[in-house]
Amino acid sequence: MTDTSLEATGAARVEWIRSRMPLLAAAREELSRTRPFDGRRIGMSLHIEPKTAVLLETLSAGGAEIVGTGNHGSTQDDVVAYLNAYASANGAAPLTLFGRRDDSLEQHHANVARVLDAEPDMLLDNGGDLAAGIVSRGVTASVIGGTEETTSGGDRLRSELAGAVPFPMIVINDSLLKAIGENKHAVGQSVVESFMRITNLMVPGRRFVVFGYGWCGRGVAHYLRALGGKVAVVEIDELKAFEAALDGFRVSTATDLAPWGDVFITATGHPGVLTLEAIELMHDGAVLANCGHFPWEIDVEGLRAVATGSREIIEAVERIDLPSGRHVVLLAGGRMFNLAGKEPKGNSLESMDLGFLLQTLSLERVALDAAALTPGAQPVPDDIDRTIARRMLAAMHASE
Repeated sequence: MTDTSLEATGAARVEWIRSRMPLLAAAREELSRTRPFDGRRIGMSLHIEPKTAVLLETLSAGGAEIVGTGNHGSTQDDVVAYLNAYASANGAAPLTLFGRRDDSLEQHHANVARVLDAEPDMLLDNGGDLAAGIVSRGVTASVIGGTEETTSGGDRLRSELAGAVPFPMIVINDSLLKAIGENKHAVGQSVVESFMRITNLMVPGRRFVVFGYGWCGRGVAHYLRALGGKVAVVEIDELKAFEAALDGFRVSTATDLAPWGDVFITATGHPGVLTLEAIELMHDGAVLANCGHFPWEIDVEGLRAVATGSREIIEAVERIDLPSGRHVVLLAGGRMFNLAGKEPKGNSLESMDLGFLLQTLSLERVALDAAALTPGAQPVPDDIDRTIARRMLAAMHASE
């Protein structure tokens, strides 16, 4: 497909998405008047798909120059082509995106480096890659602040980057509004939809093991059960495990549940939670999938090291043969599988309208009042959460 064809395809897809995101539409109109991002360059590392395009259009309307890249394995090439033509077609501030769907991990890291080379003064981060890069380069003084989308990135800011980030980073995933609307309900829905779309397997009667009972994990567990799945939970936090048990799920360890489950889905944000030891206890044909941000929750490297063979059966579905004569099926190479496969959908339009408005208003707060915020990771300001909750209730016609 030519770049022109890609651009046209991307434009058509974005048009539909844009028409169903009323919160961002209102914000785009407001920002076009107030222009809070004039003179600002936002460096971005975020999944690039049609909903992201509407976010970038909104920030651009507020005067932002944007230079960015997608996340590894989730970039949609038609959307990149559309966005790279957006500024010149609309007389907007420069908007430059790097990356392709088939980029290797090394190429992805090079794309992140190119974003940093552009010397952004604000960050729209996903997984902490940009913040970590800024710190490693020792150029933190040039950045006034930014946002971090994920739990995984928030964890990095509070652990390996603790005390090293002298500018405010608002962690969108700390928002209770996002936790309810996007993580529980949208991720739960998209994971189940993606499992069915990618594998064409049925949910009812199938045994699922969900790793993690945070907001994403509990959403996945509840949506699987709502469609008739038999669901068990692996959770090391006693309080979350207690909640899962009271919610009616079987709760046990990975090694105990490995022989029982048919499908294993990780949703923890932590590395190595689905180990080779547990995989070797699974029955023939067990399916392994990850919906966490980083592709490290399943021990894919260890699995490949012992495998006697592997082959992609269909897109995003890989058979990996084991020395025992059994095999397991790995979805999307261990990457976030609800943004994989043919025509990936990701989270629902309404949830991302909410989530990306959180991004927009949080970035606006940084642009206008960074000095009033504390350095390092911090939650979305309460007034922003409540403002968006009221707008979302109105958009949902919840009182009718």
